[in-house]
Order: sequence, then C-alpha cells, then structure tokens
Amino acid sequence: MRTWSFEVVRALATALVALYAGGVFLVVVSPGVTGLPADAYTRWWQAMNTDMGRAMPPLLLTCVGLLTLTAVLGYGRSTPAVVAAVVAILLIAATIGLTVTRMEPLNALGDTWNPEAPPADWTEVRDRWQRLHLVRTVLALLTLATLLAAHVVERAPVAPERAPVLPARSPVG
Repeated sequence: MRTWSFEVVRALATALVALYAGGVFLVVVSPGVTGLPADAYTRWWQAMNTDMGRAMPPLLLTCVGLLTLTAVLGYGRSTPAVVAAVVAILLIAATIGLTVTRMEPLNALGDTWNPEAPPADWTEVRDRWQRLHLVRTVLALLTLATLLAAHVVERAPVAPERAPVLPARSPVG
C-alpha cells in the first residue's frame, strides 16, 4: 500500500530529474553553439557557467534528497520504486562526480578567457568539454529512464491468477 506522501515525493523527484535531463539534453542538441566563432562561444560558455553554476547544485542536491526520501517511503511498499531511486541516486552521484572532477576545471579555465582573445587551443578545450557533457547527458537520461521504467512496471496490468484445472471426477456409484 502506497501513501500520498510517497507518490508526491516520487513525482517531484521524477519531475526534477526530468528538468535536469532536459536541460543538459538541450545543450547537446544545439549544434549552432559549436559553430560559433571564438568570441561568441566564449561569451556563451561564460554565461552558461554562471547560470548553471547557480542552478545545478541545488537542483541536483534536491533530486538526491527526494530520491532518498522516495527509497525510504517506498521501502516495503514498492520494490521497483526503491530500486529505481537507489539506481537514480548512483547515476546522479556519477554525474556530480564527472562534473566536479572533469568539467568544472574546464569551466574555470573558460571563465578566465578574454572573449576578444581566446587561447589558441580553445577549440580543443571546447571539444573536450562537449565530449564530457555528452557523457553527463547520457547519465542524466539514464536516470530519468530508470525512474520512468519503475512507474511503467508498477502500473502494468497483472494477469489474474488462474485457478488450477482439476481433473474431472468420475461419479462414484
């Protein structure tokens, strides 16, 4: 038996993960960004670093908190939801680890660039960041797919149990 608090927390967690996955996905499917000249790309990247640097830490920490609460509230009530929440937490942790250890150093480097005179290797740094971002996007989409799959599994109709077919009895007589 599930409670309304479980359903609300789970829905909020899924919605916030969807927001995150959609946000990182949009960067991947914006091919025009890669074609920008150095000065325009640098300005775009620096603006994104500012905006995402403010938004993503609280968003991801809230996701982890809600997913943890989903696992706790779902324990003993919903095995698919608990498993999905734990897997989602691990995937988000991988995303955070990738971002902090590999992408943030590149972001910090890009923030020091002068848009009017970017370094000679700016395209190499951009391309490395984009490859890492693609990995982060795959992790985010896997997180969302995991949560949605648990919803589908739980809502799938269950075939009614069939009564065993007993052999016909012969009349005693």
